[in-house]
Order: sequence, then structure tokens, then C-alpha cells
Amino acid sequence: MKKLTGLILFVFMSLSVFAQKQDKPLVQFTGIVHNTDSTGSVVPYVNIVNISNNGQVNQSNYKGYFSFVVHEQDTILFSCVGYSTLKVVIPAQVPSQSYTVQVAIKSQIANLPPFRVFPWATTEEFTRDFLSMKIADDDLAIARKNLSHNSIALLEQTLGRDGAEINTAQNFHNNVVRSHYYTNPLFNPFAWGNLINSISAGDKSRGVNGASGSSSTPAATTGN
Repeated sequence: MKKLTGLILFVFMSLSVFAQKQDKPLVQFTGIVHNTDSTGSVVPYVNIVNISNNGQVNQSNYKGYFSFVVHEQDTILFSCVGYSTLKVVIPAQVPSQSYTVQVAIKSQIANLPPFRVFPWATTEEFTRDFLSMKIADDDLAIARKNLSHNSIALLEQTLGRDGAEINTAQNFHNNVVRSHYYTNPLFNPFAWGNLINSISAGDKSRGVNGASGSSSTPAATTGN
């Protein structure tokens, strides 16, 4: 009998609390979450939990803006990684069923003790690595290595040409191309034909001049 009475009282109280909850007016809760420091920058993606409404979870957007429905006198918890938690209570008798706030949360700065990391677990490991360490070359040795034949040959294969080398190569290419425009007359049959014709014409002209010179000499002798 006592158990039945307790169960009835529990159900009655639950219904009373639920009825009181339903009697509270609804409120549109809107706001922006920002930092309390001098910059006042917005805090994005803040978790917003309505503790009075069975832990209903909401979240602000990337601009810190949020807007959702609550009841009057609900307790809202704001939390974010790196910031202190903050509780906001919705007041009663909110006019026009709309409540807008600027939520300012404070950043938490955790000062951790210094932690030094060493690459050697023991002194023996340090001594062994120190003795086997290769000492870097001095400036003269580095210069000789960079100016060696192998190094220069490797640079010629990997590095691109500068402007002067490109111009020189282009001029050489242009000269080779232009040289093919001119034909060697020794390999031109038409040039050989013109040469032979010129020689033949010269022989004919010299033969005509020689015949005229021999005929004029006897005539002069007969006159005497």
C-alpha cells in the first residue's frame, strides 16, 4: 500500500512539474557570443545547453550567432574549449516573447610548466653520438668542393641557361640556318655552264681579233 501511494505521489508531482513547465511562455532566445578581452572578437561554435529543458543542446555558428526557443526562467549554459563556462537565466515576463543578449565569455589561459626534451636518454648515448659525429668542412673545403669538376658538371646538367647563353645559342642557330640559304657555286651545274659559255665567248672574241690583225699587215707592206 505504501509503495502504491508513493508511486501515485511521484506521478502527481511529475505531472505538476510538467504542467508548470508547459504553462511558462515560450521565448525566442537570440544573441552573439564574443570574447571579454579588448578585441571583443566573436567566439564561434559555442555549445549552448538548456539545463532546465532536459539538457537540450544548441550551438552558435561560425560568427558566434545563435537563436532558438526557450521558456521563461530557463537556465542556459555556455561552454567552449579554452573559455570559462557561463550561465544565463531567461527572465520572466519577457516582452514580445523575444530575448536578445550579448554573451561575453572569458578565455582561460593555462600556464603549463616547462618541459625540456633531450634526444639522448643517457649520458653514454650522448658520448657515443658526439664522438661519431662528422665535423662540417671549413669554408675553404666547401669552396673547393663547389668548384670541383664534378660539381660544375652536375650544375651544368641541372641548372638552366642564363640570358647570355640563350642569346649566344640562338645567334649560332640563326647563323647556321642562314648559311643554308647560299649555294656553293662549285656544286651548281648552271654556274659551271655559265663559266664554260663565258670561256667559249672569250676564245671566239680573241680569234676574231687575231684574224683581223694578220690581214692588215700585208696590206701595209704592199703599199711600200
